[in-house]
Amino acid sequence: MTHWQISCIFAPYLEKMNTALVETFSDSLVIIPTYNEIENIESIIRVTLLQAHHFDVLIVDDNSPDGTAQRVKQLQQEFPDRLFLAERTEKTGLGTAYIHGFLWGLRSEKRYSYFFEMDADFSHNPSDLIRLYRACKEQHADMAIGSRYVKGVNVVNWPLRRILLSYGASFYVRLITGMRVQDPTAGFICYRRKVLESIDFDKIKFVGYAFQIEMKYKAYVKKFRLSEVSIVFTDRVRGKSKMNASIIREAIFGVIAMRVRQLFSS
Repeated sequence: MTHWQISCIFAPYLEKMNTALVETFSDSLVIIPTYNEIENIESIIRVTLLQAHHFDVLIVDDNSPDGTAQRVKQLQQEFPDRLFLAERTEKTGLGTAYIHGFLWGLRSEKRYSYFFEMDADFSHNPSDLIRLYRACKEQHADMAIGSRYVKGVNVVNWPLRRILLSYGASFYVRLITGMRVQDPTAGFICYRRKVLESIDFDKIKFVGYAFQIEMKYKAYVKKFRLSEVSIVFTDRVRGKSKMNASIIREAIFGVIAMRVRQLFSS
């Protein structure tokens, strides 16, 4: 029997094996915190899992009374090896939800290399995940930031007041911290595994808006390479925003405290 005949016989089996490997292997985990996201959760999961690159998804739900977690459990039957759920008993902040997800992923037997932060409400476009991934995988960034401000102001459906507040906050953070990041409050992120492994999560001080700033500042101080990828941020169409005055206060006063702590510890 010739090599060509042998290859013809085994080709279908090899193809199935390769397909199975592609279907089961992922080096990327997308972490999506949720609280009352029943209107968005199924759509965001399906769109993320349908991306050309194989992303696994972890939903971190804060005991949503609207049934978000129950819908995720139903979808897990359809995506048993790609969709995961971590349920927390109460709503304790965005930062602690992401930390919960980071620790879950770092301990996973899948040994993920890349970890993503993404909102559930489509303000972050899942099709941009691959661009953040490539910034880390191919362009050697340690932390890729989906940036609204690296090329002008790329936001949709925001009132002028919110644009000015957000853009002003970014300028303020750059001024206080010295980071050369145009969008330090951004929440659409890809981390290399080594960045998260280097951070002591017990020392993270902020749980809300300022959490995003603190994570970037931790990476910046540790000399990791931060890269910004231009995205368009679209305000949520369905569901209710979680932004409130206490989150903004934490960001304003917390940045100064964070910088002072760093000065005294260095």
